[in-house]
Amino acid sequence: METITLGKNGPSVTPLCIGTWAWGDKLFWSFGEGYGQQELQAAFTTAIAAGVTFFDTAEVYGLGLSEKFLGEFLQQTQQPVQIATKFGPLPWRFSGESVADALTDSLKRLQLESIALYQVHWPFSFFLSQETLLNTLAEEVKRGRIAAIGVSNYSPAQMREAHQILAARGVPLAVNQVRYSLLTRQIEKDGTLATARELGVTILAYSPLAQGLLTGKYTPESAEKLSGARKFDPRFSKEGLQKIAPVISLLRSIGEKRDRTPAQVALNWLIAQGNVIPIAGVKTAEQVKQNAGALGWKLSDDEVAELENLSRPWLN
Repeated sequence: METITLGKNGPSVTPLCIGTWAWGDKLFWSFGEGYGQQELQAAFTTAIAAGVTFFDTAEVYGLGLSEKFLGEFLQQTQQPVQIATKFGPLPWRFSGESVADALTDSLKRLQLESIALYQVHWPFSFFLSQETLLNTLAEEVKRGRIAAIGVSNYSPAQMREAHQILAARGVPLAVNQVRYSLLTRQIEKDGTLATARELGVTILAYSPLAQGLLTGKYTPESAEKLSGARKFDPRFSKEGLQKIAPVISLLRSIGEKRDRTPAQVALNWLIAQGNVIPIAGVKTAEQVKQNAGALGWKLSDDEVAELENLSRPWLN
């Protein structure tokens, strides 16, 4: 399995990351209805067996349950696994000590002494200044509790500021975790991707399949049968699905030539951008197998360009 270095000199990780937002989350993902801890354990085991050993979580996912599940599953493998988690700069956190305490709590839930990547979940920090927050994280790198520092949802200007504060401490900014897929390409237009490349920052792409739109399983004909949040999302309406039909058709056509699914082609397109790691959310072993099928092969330059061209309306 090829690996990617996070940032300029961070840990080496697999080119695909397993997302664990749904692990224990009842509010958005109805944890406990149709899937539970057993399915998550099977998903974890399947990922490790497939050689995908990079997992992304956050203290807020399942209100700590996602980290706890990962901590339990980690005890059952001898394989080296890289964990990324996220800190939320909440209103009652206004000191460096509160940042260090949050990391301590995450490490306890994960049953680890250190993690590969610690990320700031969003840029708005209420009473906690970026200087205090990032200087505390730089201290934690020196202490050895985190190997690399990342941010999430930061604009180009916010990324530059974070990079500058950390650089003064001799610590690189390794990651910016942002929404990115063939159907959400705004980071190419607003300068986020270009700034990340300039600063040597790796992009972690969340929602790489656009909430399932790029799997090809949603069609204009099935729009009326949708339930849950998708029922109210205009992208999943009959008109919305008709709009993306040419992209799905091209993904399917490329996939058929290579014996791959549309989702696997869409994930491979992100990897082909260079220094971009898709975070594929999973709940089951089958979903892990599907996503792992994006690895071990490469789209041709012509295929990458064709997909780039057809998905240009989603740059805005």
